[in-house]
Order: sequence, then C-alpha cells, then structure tokens
Amino acid sequence: MISTARMPNIKIFSGSSHPDLSQKIADRLGQELGKVVTKKFSNQETCVEIGESVRGEDVYIVQSGCGEINDNLMELLIMINACKIASASRVTAVIPCFPYARQDKKDKVGSRAPISAKLVANMLSVSGADHIITMDLHASQIQGFFDIPVDNLYAEPAVLKWIMENIHEWKNCIIVSPDAGGAKRVTSIADRLNVDFALIHKERKKANEVDRMVLVGDVKDRVAILVDDMADTCGTICHAAEKLVSAGATKVYAILSHGIFSGPAISRVNNASFEAVVVTNTVPQEDKMKHCSKIQVIDISMILAEAIRRTHNGESVSYLFSHVPL
Repeated sequence: MISTARMPNIKIFSGSSHPDLSQKIADRLGQELGKVVTKKFSNQETCVEIGESVRGEDVYIVQSGCGEINDNLMELLIMINACKIASASRVTAVIPCFPYARQDKKDKVGSRAPISAKLVANMLSVSGADHIITMDLHASQIQGFFDIPVDNLYAEPAVLKWIMENIHEWKNCIIVSPDAGGAKRVTSIADRLNVDFALIHKERKKANEVDRMVLVGDVKDRVAILVDDMADTCGTICHAAEKLVSAGATKVYAILSHGIFSGPAISRVNNASFEAVVVTNTVPQEDKMKHCSKIQVIDISMILAEAIRRTHNGESVSYLFSHVPL
C-alpha cells in the first residue's frame, strides 16, 4: 500500500513589479524564488512562462500594484491562471499594494463612476486565485468584494516600532490624520502609544487636488506625526504639514504605508517642512530615495513572509495584527 498523502510544497514566484521584496520574502522563508519568465511580445501582449512544475503545490505569487499598474495587474492574472491550469493545489496572490483600491465606491449621487476595486476583485477570482494576502487596504470593506479569503495585514505594528525607536520625543507627540477617512487608523496608533490625536478636515473639488483644510486638535509645541495609508501626489500631506507648522508644531513627520510618489510628489516633499517621510517597501523606493533624502523605509517583508508561512502551515495570521515578527 503506497501512502499518497503529502504536504504540498511551497512555491514562491515573483512578478516583475517588485522583485526586491519578493527576494526578501523568499530569503526570509529559506526558499528559492520559482523560475518564471515574463516578457512582452512586440505587440505589447504579456507572456508568462512558469519554468518549473507546480502540480499539487501551494503557490504564492508576489506582485504589487505599482509602476506600470495595468501591465503588472495583467501579468499577475496571467501568472495565477498559468499556475492554476498547471494543477497547482492552491494559488495565493500576495499583493502588498492593492491596485485600484481608491475606486471603491460611487462618490456622488447618480454618479457614473465605476467601482474598479470590485472589478479587480472579480478578475482575480476568475483568473483562479484561491486566497489574497494584501496590506493596508485603502478601505477594509474591499475584503467584502471577494468571495475568497482575504488577509488584510497591517503595517501598524512596524510603524509603532519605528516611532518608538526613531522619534525620541514620541511621548510628547500627537498623531494626525490628514483627512477624516483615516481617523480610525490614527486613533488606533494614538491609543497604542497613549498619546493624543488630531485630524485635518479637507474639502476636495476634484480628485488629486485639495481645496481647503481645517485642523481639529491642538498641536502647539509638539511633534506632529501625520499617518495615512498612501501618498500619491503628496498634495494632501504637504498641505497638512504646512497647516501643522503654522499651528505651532515643533517637528512634522509623515508615516505612510504605500509611498506611491507619482507626478510632482518628490519635489513637493523636498520643499515641504518634514523631518522625515517614512514609507514601507510595499512599493519599490530605491529610485525615489536617490532624489529625496527625507524618505526613509520600513521593511515589511518579514510581515508578508510570516503571513505566507502561517497560511501554508494552516496557522492563525491574527498574531500579525499586533506584533512584528522577529
């Protein structure tokens, strides 16, 4: 009698959006990255060839929503599908920065705006993904757009650790949300540090442009730490920093989960009055750091690696919501 039961082996593949993060995750897990060739035909179609057997294996594909977002999303869908039809037992998409996460609702009454985050969720499911691991979703309800399990991890434990280790006056700081939407995130961090919080109410006339800002809370003679889930063109956080300085803050830091920094972002940050702008490496930051000395990076590869390890072994992931793995 031959025993056929065996634990599927883990296989980690990297898309082309963030090979550095994928390598760090693989190193952390003591694994080699799987062989995969991604290329474009001359008509710009994406072609993916998985270079090793995935039959019966537990496959993790790491691809972040950054850079050439649409190409990278399409590449991820094709890689998931390639593994699925090559008989992988389970395919998990590890998407540190979820693409289209800001298009998660119809904002105006009678609006004809699409809910693109739901469309992306459907595309991932249809391509064959069995599970999604992501980080700091713009709105946590996006998990409900999926019918498959979604683990939304948080950078918060790593952020708390960074604040305590790098800001000497953290006990006299105030955590500030640059908009009302991030109030929950900010109050959570303020509670954990046992400090006060403030928020800035902004009115937008159109996307990516901020109109006027109102500060609610007292920041006079304190270190202000702006916390948000992402910085794209950085208009909001740079306006917020000005507001905080004019309201008497002694120093201003910004801590953001996803540092997208598109368009005029880098020049805005260079000209703003930040001590440091701290981001995680859910999006590659090497190029941006060359052009902006204020940018500092928190490595979150160990959080993603530990989530992959726990998922593979069938253990609980909720420990990671409040702890940074050693």
